[in-house]
Amino acid sequence: MAAIVIGAGPAGLATSQQLGARGIRHVVLERGDAVGHTWANLYDSLTLHTGKHLSSLPGLRFPRAYPLFVPRLLFCDYLRRYAETFRLPVETGSAVTAVQRDDGVWRVSTARGDHTARAVVIATGIVANPQRPRFRGAESFRGRLTHSVEYRNPAPYVGRRVLVVGVGNSGAEIGSEIARAGGGGVVTIAVRSGANVVPRTVFGLPIQYLAYWVRKLPRPAQEAIVAGVRKLTELRRGPSVLPRPRHSPLDAIPVIGFHLVDAIRAGLIRVKPGLAEFTPEGARFADDSVEPFDDVILATGFAPALGPLGTAVRTDAKGFALRTARVTSVDQPNLYFVGHNYDATGGLYNIRVDSRLVARRIAQAG
Repeated sequence: MAAIVIGAGPAGLATSQQLGARGIRHVVLERGDAVGHTWANLYDSLTLHTGKHLSSLPGLRFPRAYPLFVPRLLFCDYLRRYAETFRLPVETGSAVTAVQRDDGVWRVSTARGDHTARAVVIATGIVANPQRPRFRGAESFRGRLTHSVEYRNPAPYVGRRVLVVGVGNSGAEIGSEIARAGGGGVVTIAVRSGANVVPRTVFGLPIQYLAYWVRKLPRPAQEAIVAGVRKLTELRRGPSVLPRPRHSPLDAIPVIGFHLVDAIRAGLIRVKPGLAEFTPEGARFADDSVEPFDDVILATGFAPALGPLGTAVRTDAKGFALRTARVTSVDQPNLYFVGHNYDATGGLYNIRVDSRLVARRIAQAG
């Protein structure tokens, strides 16, 4: 076996298609019972933030009938059709437990047996590894405490007092969806360091398309365009209702769209500073105020799922393996990563780029 790809989500499928196009013998190991397992188990209303023209995988565009922003169910259908179209060698029900290198060969262990190959591609993404910060007093909280990865729809939260901790895209979407479900409940969002909010479209085009071209410019020009978009937004919608963080939208993925902002302006969501600790009945915030809650949803993000590698690689401050030229491990030979580059041009666009890079490098390595 020339290569083993771990994960049959978008990153793993794109990599498999590119390896197959080069005639490289490989297998894709997927922990779930079907391709796109992670996407199939995310919240019902999830829709891509990125436009379909820059979000398809190599070799197969989205159908013309798909909307510009593809909803989760259609995207899952697309992933299944992608695997079938290219007859990708996916082995489902194969959760990887260890990845080790012995005598120049990679050994990947699963409950169903071991596989060996000269190259390994980690395409496990980040959603498989939700981050759950330890908050003081959490064990004493009498309400329901969950992570955003467990959220499916607002039905279980109607009429309840809900706190969403975190203001990334998941937290913004989940909080506003619960708030609009009605039922007399109260939704609060805890914002620790602020949020950059950008429109989903600019003059009818996805902001991702603008980001694609802007990133080719010098940094001062990029910042000038970002400032222009912010000014235009404030002129059309008024000043921000969320504190602005110190970092630029160029340095971290912003909140895309105004669903949260609109819900706050409509009085459907209250904003509090960062969560300091839990109390038996609710939470205490950074301003020392205390509020009661029935549910707390931790929208505290995700980190790369690198557990099976153990200590084989070093990571950066965000938990991503250290890499050269986007995809190649700095610590181990013939170890690659796809689906680990995130910026305003979109994770799926980066998967398209990186899957091609990895296939080319594996082919060149012989």
